[in-house]
This record gives sequence, structure tokens and C-alpha cells, in this order.
Amino acid sequence: MELPGQHLVDMEIVKQLLHRLSKWEYTGLCLLVLVILAVHFSFIMQPDELVFDEQHYVTEARSILQGGDDLHREHPPLGKLFIVFGMFLFGDNPLGWRFFSILFGAICIVLFYLVCRRLGIPRRASFLATSLLALDNLSFIQASIAMLDVYSLAFMLLSFWLYLRGRYLLSGVSVGLSALAKLSGVLALPVILLHWLLTKRAGPTQFVASILSAYASFLLLMPLFDFIVAKQLLNPIARLYTMLTISSTLTFTNITAGNASRPWDWILRPEIMAYWYEPHYIGAISFTIWALIIPAVLYMVFRAVKGSSAGLFGVSWFVSTYLFWIPVSLITDRISYVYYFYPTVGAICIGLGLGLSQLLDVWETRRDGKLRWVAMLTVLGYLLLHVGVFVVLSPLSTWWTVPVLP
Repeated sequence: MELPGQHLVDMEIVKQLLHRLSKWEYTGLCLLVLVILAVHFSFIMQPDELVFDEQHYVTEARSILQGGDDLHREHPPLGKLFIVFGMFLFGDNPLGWRFFSILFGAICIVLFYLVCRRLGIPRRASFLATSLLALDNLSFIQASIAMLDVYSLAFMLLSFWLYLRGRYLLSGVSVGLSALAKLSGVLALPVILLHWLLTKRAGPTQFVASILSAYASFLLLMPLFDFIVAKQLLNPIARLYTMLTISSTLTFTNITAGNASRPWDWILRPEIMAYWYEPHYIGAISFTIWALIIPAVLYMVFRAVKGSSAGLFGVSWFVSTYLFWIPVSLITDRISYVYYFYPTVGAICIGLGLGLSQLLDVWETRRDGKLRWVAMLTVLGYLLLHVGVFVVLSPLSTWWTVPVLP
């Protein structure tokens, strides 16, 4: 039997709870992550065939589960082990292949927001930047399939967050884990080093120790992960040499790949890779982000000159994870693909989030004139366009398919 006034008491409790949630900083972030997870899991079983490089990593995971060997020694073991663990838990099916990629994609969203806040970026700008990243097609697709990149990026973002909190040693360990997921994860180190040299330069002994911890964790943990894979202890130095040697042979001269591209192409013209055709998985930076890469970087340079740590960190991130590939391509002729830009998308989103937030400041501070309305409509129009591009490019859109090239 319901007591008199019990309904009113319950309603008051609900109102208080909703009020607290509305004031809690992470409510919007949690909702964003839940939406992204819901979209991921809505089509995780489609297709039930191996997509793009899943044919390499899932095949290798099957070999490991059956007691076989590491089939692709050009890559370190950690990212592969997450795929193995997913298949161990859920079976040799799309859920097992892709579960941990999706989970780590969600972790990337959370860590990116935390990095933005540690950089002193206001809540609104941080949420705008995080929303752009979450709804970027390339970021979403890389977290949808069983590849290594999402694991490497998650540990890279963790290393940034730990560094910004002053946890230098743990940050170094996280860099090592990022490289253990995929070798390119080591690019987190120059991001941190460049930002530290240009801003803090405090605690040099601890900072040098953190750099050493990155290398130490890589070399000490790789034999452990390799033992899980190969059931034998392997020399980490020899393993690293093997990985670098194999990687050096992957050149435009030696390999013919229709999807390969040069690093400058990623920002000078839109690059599209068809990972799968129906439903379509497209490796492409969302056009709403791609079109503003150069303006976003220039804006961050401007903010950095004005003393913004966020702007400087964004520039350091862009230089270390993207510009690095240009001399590599020119000197070594190393083959590359547009999804190599995936670790850099966050840097661009920082610049875009800062810029959009500044436009909203114009709306809030100006009380008259057309400029405030132009600012508001620009932000709303851009965000709606970004969502629209995401829907069209992602597997959510079933009304069109990628043309199959002859």
C-alpha cells in the first residue's frame, strides 16, 4: 500500500537526482560514450566475415589459440593478445573478434576528454572536441574492427594524461605499452618530450627516468607477451630488430597496393579506403574534420604563441604523429595508408573544439548585431554537418554502397 505523499517524495528524489546529474561534469561524456557503444554493437555482427586487415590479425589469433606461432612478426604482441582474449571469451565470431576494439575505442573517448581537461581546456570546449573525435568516421571505424591501432592509441592517450598529471614514470610505462600494441605507439614519446621542452622543463631527472621507463617497459614486457604467444622466451632486442627489418621492406617499390598513399595526400586530398562494401566500412577522415586540418593547426599555433598549453600540446601532437611520416616516406619509401593519420585526429579535434568554443563565446558576449548570430549558426551548422557526414560514411547508412573497383 502506497503511503500518502509517497508519490510526491519519489518525484522529489528523482528531481534531485536529475539536478545532480545535470551539474555533474561527466554526464554528457557518459551519454556520448553510451551512444557510440550502442551504435557499435548495433552492427558488430555485420559482416560475419573478416574485414580488411582482420584477415591477418584474426587469422593469427586463431593460430595462437590453437597453440600455433606468431604469423606476423613485424608487429609486437600486445594488440594481438586482446583479439585473442576476445575470441577466448566470446568465441571465433564477430563479437569475439571486435569486442575489445570497441571497448578500447570507448576508452579512447574518455581518455581524450580527460587529456583536454588536464590541458586546461574549458568543459564546453573539451566536450565539443571529444564529440568531434567520437563522431569522426576514421576513429569510429578503426574502433569497429579487429586491428591493432585502437589499442595503441588508448595507451598513447593514457600516457598523455599521466604525463599531464606529473606521473612521469607511469606515463613512460604507458608509452611502452602503446608501442607493444603497435610500434608506431612510440610516437607518443616525442609528443610528450616536445611539449615538456617547450613548457615545463621541470623535474628533469624524473622526466629522463620516464623516458627510460618507456624503453625498459617495452623491452621487459615484450618477452612476457611473446611467451604467451609463442610459448618460449624470445630475445626482445632480436625481436625488435626483426620487426624493424621486416617493416623496412614494406616500400612502394616492393609492394603494389591500390590503397597506399603518401602522408601529404592525407591532408591535401580526401583519402578513402574501402575496408568492406556492404555494410560499408570506409577508412576515411570525416570530411568536416579533413577540410579544417590546416586551419585547425594554424589556430593552435596562434594559441600556442599566445601562451596556450593546449595549443602547444596540440601542435606537438600533430608534429610528432603526422609530420614524422613525411621524412620517413621521402627517405625510406615506406608504404603508408590514410589510417596512419588515426592517432593524429585527436590533435585536430583539440584545435576545432577550441575554435568552436570561441565562436560560442562571441554568441554569449555580444548582445546585438549579426555577428553573434553568424557565430551561433556557424557552430550549429558545422556540428549538424559533422553528424550527417558520420551517418553517411559509417555502416549506419544502408541506402548506398561503396562502388566495387575493378
